Amino acid sequence: MICVSIADIDFEQCRKVLSDIEMAEIRLDLLHFSPAQVKEIFSKHPQLIATHRPGSTEMSEEERKELLISAVNAGAAYVDVEIETRTAFKEAVKQACCEKGCKLIVSYHNHEKTPSKNELETIIEKCFGDGADIAKVACQVNGEADAARILSLYDYDRENSKEKKIVALGMGEKGKIIRLVAPLLGAPFTFAALSAGKETAPGQFDRQRLQDILRMIKG
Repeated sequence: MICVSIADIDFEQCRKVLSDIEMAEIRLDLLHFSPAQVKEIFSKHPQLIATHRPGSTEMSEEERKELLISAVNAGAAYVDVEIETRTAFKEAVKQACCEKGCKLIVSYHNHEKTPSKNELETIIEKCFGDGADIAKVACQVNGEADAARILSLYDYDRENSKEKKIVALGMGEKGKIIRLVAPLLGAPFTFAALSAGKETAPGQFDRQRLQDILRMIKG
């Protein structure tokens, strides 16, 4: 499944585009929605991820946590919390997820390099240890060996996890192949931009192009 990462549009535009999207990540840190608008967005669509990356706004950690929890309470299908987030923050969000049947994504991002395979597997284990239903790993890909290491995580997924899933992605131009094949290797979804110029991570395809390529591969 393609998950469209939505950022830098206004509330009415967001409502409109969601009517034609199967799954979307709502980048609350890159949108300027009121609490009431957040509740409306997440109550109207069955397959949304609530994400609010730290450091991109002046919002305090407590305010960020409460906004994510409000999205969960409104009906978010998933909520994304960074692996480095404080334990109390993660526990509060996890509790809200348990109460509402929302799946918890614990995510790791490395914008400089791709760690060793052992390090990556340790990171995934920590994500699941933190209560993740989905462990997400996104690393900068600087060469073919980096891409191969990230792709190898899908073997770990099949061997070690029956109910919990992995989304392993590459950032940068050399990481594009991973974003393309991830759903073919077992990832529950891969991310795409709403349109060219609306990318929320380096190396994202735009939604239409990714759909076209996957359709061609699947025949």
